[in-house]
Amino acid sequence: MFNRRSFLTSTASLSIAPHLLWAQAATTKWAPALSLAREYDQIHSLVVAQSGKITLGEVFRGPALDRPVNVKSVSKTVVAALTGAALDRGEITGVDQTLGQVIPDLIPATADPRVQDITLEHLITMQAGLARTSGANYGDWVSSRNWVAYALNRDMVGQPGKGMLYSTGSFHVLGAALAKASGQSLLTQARRRLGDPLGIEIRAWSRDPQGYYLGGNEMSLSPMAMIRFGEMYRMDGQWDGQQVLSPAWVEQSFVRRTRSLFSGLGYGYGWFLGQSNGHDFALARGYGGQIICVVPDLEMTIAITSDPYRPARSGGYFGALMRLINQIVPIAEMA
Repeated sequence: MFNRRSFLTSTASLSIAPHLLWAQAATTKWAPALSLAREYDQIHSLVVAQSGKITLGEVFRGPALDRPVNVKSVSKTVVAALTGAALDRGEITGVDQTLGQVIPDLIPATADPRVQDITLEHLITMQAGLARTSGANYGDWVSSRNWVAYALNRDMVGQPGKGMLYSTGSFHVLGAALAKASGQSLLTQARRRLGDPLGIEIRAWSRDPQGYYLGGNEMSLSPMAMIRFGEMYRMDGQWDGQQVLSPAWVEQSFVRRTRSLFSGLGYGYGWFLGQSNGHDFALARGYGGQIICVVPDLEMTIAITSDPYRPARSGGYFGALMRLINQIVPIAEMA
């Protein structure tokens, strides 16, 4: 869990002048990080905000920093934020609510009886115990006629709450539960509860055959929108003087609940958790190397976009991006 001193509020709005930052980058303190980043042919952009200001913004290839791009499973972290927003509004009473309480009509009759007792927290931490719908199983899942039913009909291969099984299906069920509880589509929630207060564009994305927006993949955000989202979490749920998420939700989001079997990182409510050079960080991660990294006690947020069609495994490109973050952190210490 992050120390409370990490959540220092800064109300400065973020802006960027790429023509100035590009000119400065080669001769500033960020030169070693930029040199390393240029070695990665998958990377598209890198943005660093510190103390409420953009200190680095570079496009290596691909769209400009204000153009929305597919952030893949960073979408899961957005859905986690919307869970906090629904809790703040009283639409759900707590993450201990069960599927039997929130969406009994969406649970198929053929599901394991234990599915009724899966909680929202089990879904948001991907500890539902159901067989995964990600990886090799993803194609069959999104080809099915009912994505929620398919995910809930999976075999119970673990005990709920007793280990992380990375599965986009868990977040899709969570997104459907939020839609039912709020009476608003996930897109409407995202636009009204995050897009409007943060001043960012959130485009429509994929929906399942029943009309539920995919909860956990395929959302688009610009690198600058990623920075604003991360900075809002860093600033204890605030942005530009407005409380977007409650401080309690932000604090609870950064508490380690389980651990990824792939990367070894901890996992909270939609955020991977680890340390770099002695500093706690929270990280949203998407396929291909889409990253939002929040380092609270350095007052820093990092956004990275990459080729969304090439893998970024923990032992491959994602590991390379972690080396980049591990280089950025000590440079930021000198601010």
